[in-house]
Amino acid sequence: MNKVLSYKPFGEQAILIEWPQYISDQILEDLLRFKEGIQKEKSHFIADYIIGYHSLTLKYKTPILNYTAEVETLKSIYKKDATSKKKPRFLWEIPVCYDLKFGIDLEEMALKSKLSIDEIRSRHAAKTYTVFFLGFLPGFLYLGGLHSDLFFDRKPTPRLKVPRGAVAIGGKQTGVYPCSSPGGWNLLGKTPIQFFDSTKKQPCFAKAGDQIKFKPISLAKFYQLEKEVAENKYTISKTLVHD
Repeated sequence: MNKVLSYKPFGEQAILIEWPQYISDQILEDLLRFKEGIQKEKSHFIADYIIGYHSLTLKYKTPILNYTAEVETLKSIYKKDATSKKKPRFLWEIPVCYDLKFGIDLEEMALKSKLSIDEIRSRHAAKTYTVFFLGFLPGFLYLGGLHSDLFFDRKPTPRLKVPRGAVAIGGKQTGVYPCSSPGGWNLLGKTPIQFFDSTKKQPCFAKAGDQIKFKPISLAKFYQLEKEVAENKYTISKTLVHD
């Protein structure tokens, strides 16, 4: 992928690398390939990697003494042949109950979009979403791929409390609240799945590059799965996308 990248100092101990300013699966794959190449050659120098839709911020362990030389090193890593084996990517199937009990904004969304509630539900569940990065809250997945008919502005006044597991739309994005928090996104359903568990080695099951598919379930099935999750008897269905 031949993209013109920009490199900018981000304080004394960080470099911001930016791709063209749009959301793209190709950009994400290019970004992840670059990140993996940097990890392979410079992991002992870098404390953290922060991924955005079209950016990668490298936070170094110590101040960068020669910024120009460091950028040239990064450019050299980027240009290397991308024949190294990609890390596994998974498609995760997430059960979602779109009942009005949880989808408390569905009626308003239907009115604004001139779609029926069932059309909103079906279009939301029909898409396969790409995980671009995690942020905002621990375990909050920023997903790309929302149908353009479902773009809804965030609420002018955020709710003081959105429940954990709420499935929502904000602007051109959809996502799941991993914990109870304030939020201004439009709520259209809820999942019983726990998206963040600090007791686990990998607190969030998904990572950048993975995919998410929402599977509609009934209210009765929701309560059944919620019990299974609480008793640690539920395993999220996943399929290997590519290796």
